[in-house]
Amino acid sequence: MSKRTGESSCQVRRRVVKAREKQLARMGSCNGQMKAKELREHCDMDSGTKDLLKAAIAQFNLTGRGYDRILKVSRTIADLEEAAKIEMHHVAEAINYRAFDRKLFG
Repeated sequence: MSKRTGESSCQVRRRVVKAREKQLARMGSCNGQMKAKELREHCDMDSGTKDLLKAAIAQFNLTGRGYDRILKVSRTIADLEEAAKIEMHHVAEAINYRAFDRKLFG
């Protein structure tokens, strides 16, 4: 009801196209198709961010597949922000999506 302050659809589209181009240049496919070796190679993060991810694995009892999905989403969020490394807030956002997904679809 109040005045919109977010990005326009055009701005969002530009960011998405740019992120996708970066992914294709980096490995020839999108983040969703990353294999285990590519995850290790392209999902660089500091120790505090790794600790957050480990805590999420324990708290949500994530499988290896769930861990991989969080990494892929984190890498995509980082790409949208044009960040070279995955940062703590990227992982936190991906974890929130995963928790929300679990609430909706069990």
